[in-house]
Amino acid sequence: MGRPFTFINSAMSADGKISTKERKQVRISGDVDFDRMDELRATSDAIMVGIGTVLADDPSLTVKSKSRRSARKDNGSDEGPIRIVIDSKARTPLDADIFIKGEGKRIIAVSGSAPEDRVKMLQQKALVITVGDEQVDLVALLKELYSMGVKRLMVEGGATLNWAMLSNGLVDEIYSFVGNLLIGGTCAPTLVDGSGFHEDDILKLDLMSMEKMDEGVLLKWAVLNRY
Repeated sequence: MGRPFTFINSAMSADGKISTKERKQVRISGDVDFDRMDELRATSDAIMVGIGTVLADDPSLTVKSKSRRSARKDNGSDEGPIRIVIDSKARTPLDADIFIKGEGKRIIAVSGSAPEDRVKMLQQKALVITVGDEQVDLVALLKELYSMGVKRLMVEGGATLNWAMLSNGLVDEIYSFVGNLLIGGTCAPTLVDGSGFHEDDILKLDLMSMEKMDEGVLLKWAVLNRY
């Protein structure tokens, strides 16, 4: 395949929204799902998010469980997976939590159009990989990550990155917790935004499992027409 096994993990409302129209994150799932997410992080080689998620939520993307961090170190790995930000214009704040909290490697993926001064500043905090002219070339990036030893990649959104990954055929599975609330709003982001697929290109999924969890349901899908 020449790229990592890649899965999207997300929580969404019953109407498919992942945050409010103001891009404010709300608690959709409960403790059981949070623990499941932590286990996914602990067993992944890398976690990827888009710059929009960093700017809106400032996630640390760390493994929360002390025992899971210790188990990773006992196996010769860093306490957490590599944290990757897709950031075409090098806008990641230098005081972002991914730089401050937790141990481990950080990668900022930028395009050739990123301002040189911003790239130099980010190089003091992380490995900066330049792929693509105006936007990050995700296909090329995943090939490079694979060559660096990333075999299992967890994507945590947001909606724009999810679209970019799916539209490039780079996602193998989707794990989606559907919570017991409605958010609404035409401007509120969904699990997948972007320009949308044409009728002939619509992605098809195979339901792998369905499990009642907390006050919602966890759906696990395999993406059928991927590359």
